Amino acid sequence: MTVPSHPWASVIIPIKDERDNLVPLTEQLLKALEACDESRSAPFEILFIDDGSTDGSSDVLDRLATDYPLVRVFHFDRNYGQSSAFDAGFKHSAGDLVITIDGDLQNDPADIGTLLPHVKTFDVVCGWRTNRHDSLVRTLSSRIANAVRNAVTGDRVHDTGCSLKIFRRAVVDKLQLFNGMHRFFPALALMHGFTVTEVPVRHYPRAHGLSKYGVGNRLFKSLYDLLAVRWMQGRVLKYKFRK
Repeated sequence: MTVPSHPWASVIIPIKDERDNLVPLTEQLLKALEACDESRSAPFEILFIDDGSTDGSSDVLDRLATDYPLVRVFHFDRNYGQSSAFDAGFKHSAGDLVITIDGDLQNDPADIGTLLPHVKTFDVVCGWRTNRHDSLVRTLSSRIANAVRNAVTGDRVHDTGCSLKIFRRAVVDKLQLFNGMHRFFPALALMHGFTVTEVPVRHYPRAHGLSKYGVGNRLFKSLYDLLAVRWMQGRVLKYKFRK
């Protein structure tokens, strides 16, 4: 099977040192997407964005791209962060739907099928990890950041940090990202007049590798970036032509 020129969905996965997770993640993604693919007239594509990995992930990704024609790999020349990885994935993807997911296997790729029906009604469908399996410090910092973000932006999303999301193509084409903005996808979509919902999904403990986030680079940075988002909400251009 060749890479489709116009896939029904593009799955974007930022990768930073996730060597031991890559093969099982790819196998699970292919299985989940093929299950959703039965009623589709076009295939899907999977895009890995290698964000400066140094643990051998790059070689594993290249082998996966060779073994699976629907897998595409892009290697950054160094580590730029998740916002850059998502932005690169958005710009190099072609699917009518854009699906994002982390590379750590804490999200279940099968939950893509859980989110998918809601795209008929909403422009963005966010996963909501109602039963999280993270450390106490990481869980508490996320709850604080989510509560403050919600109070300031009014997006009413419980778990914007869950990377498992589905976007309609029009949404990602409209978003202009800056460093750190991946934490505010729902607020940015709402700012441009798109509709957003969230759906409970499963969450698993990390089996391989180390988390890239802690209090310093999750809680404090997100609160700092929140000021920029609030500024954009007050100055976003909104106009219509009269009929």
